[in-house]
Amino acid sequence: MRILYNIYQVCFALPVLLVLTILTALVTIVGSLIGGAHFWGYYPGKIWSHLTCYLLLIPVEVKGREKVHKHTSYVFVPNHQGAFDIFLIYGFLGRNFKWMMKKSLRKIPFVGKACESAGHIFVDRSNPKKILATMRQAESSLTNGVSLVVFPEGARTFTGHMGYFKRGAFQLADDLQLAVVPVTIDGSFEILPRTGKWIHRHRLILTIHDPIPPKGKGPENIKATLSEAYAAVESALPERYKGMVKNLDQEVH
Repeated sequence: MRILYNIYQVCFALPVLLVLTILTALVTIVGSLIGGAHFWGYYPGKIWSHLTCYLLLIPVEVKGREKVHKHTSYVFVPNHQGAFDIFLIYGFLGRNFKWMMKKSLRKIPFVGKACESAGHIFVDRSNPKKILATMRQAESSLTNGVSLVVFPEGARTFTGHMGYFKRGAFQLADDLQLAVVPVTIDGSFEILPRTGKWIHRHRLILTIHDPIPPKGKGPENIKATLSEAYAAVESALPERYKGMVKNLDQEVH
């Protein structure tokens, strides 16, 4: 079965997905120019993510979607297991949102331009002024129930375990007094780990935890929210992936 699945993905699924990715990017770019990024920046990507999982025969399970309100803006903070985190969040979170992502992703052909057209936020940490501009862009995006998704680890895991959480997402939530929603991704590491070359079939599970409302404002609120969010995300991981493992790549990004 493993050999048959490899043949299927190479000869059919991946070529079809390459075409779908380019078409999705073009639709997003054109649609955002003529019809607004609120719609075109989300729904084509959502459909693309669903089709990716279906074509690769990957089952998806979502838990806890009822815990968030449709017209409320949140800062979602998922762990970062692998490349398929993107499809799971985009396709199955069930919320219109903007990504906060590394500026290097803007260089990806088609996809980078589509993300820019859709209003996703590229983080530039080169100097304080650019960081402030990033925060202001994020603030202006969080209207009419649009939320923000940030991977607080900043890099994919090498082991399946979580690294430490950076403060950026929690600082933003504190500044805007928004609730933080911890999200656990499980299964993405088995499908395509960071060092992997082949896609493996495995169930993806997205667990949405209770929102953490601000309990004040300032360093103490940031620290408490970060700690609570980390514990919540870790709680839904399999036992073999519990326990923080420092990811040296986080130091680079």
